[in-house]
Amino acid sequence: MNNYVTVLWEAQAKVGMEAEMKSFITGVITSSRYDAGCIDYEAHEVEGQAGKFIIIERWESMDALQGHLNSTRSQEKGPQLLKMMEGSIENGIRFLKPFRPVN
Repeated sequence: MNNYVTVLWEAQAKVGMEAEMKSFITGVITSSRYDAGCIDYEAHEVEGQAGKFIIIERWESMDALQGHLNSTRSQEKGPQLLKMMEGSIENGIRFLKPFRPVN
């Protein structure tokens, strides 16, 4: 059984900050993909909802995710992101648990 961690993160840009937030997210995607233990890191825009973004991440373990979140880069980028988005980063986080039908 895989012990990987899947995170769905949803965020809404403040009015007038949509393009800036999209540019910011674009800039952090590549570096996050190279963090230790990253399996996948993909950003999406929700069609028809201006400034609504969803990032889906998969990590080899919770320790790998914590390493990413505790990195100097993440600690520096968090406050910048908060200036562009509604609410908190934590409120948008959902942990997903995979399941498959039994044959």
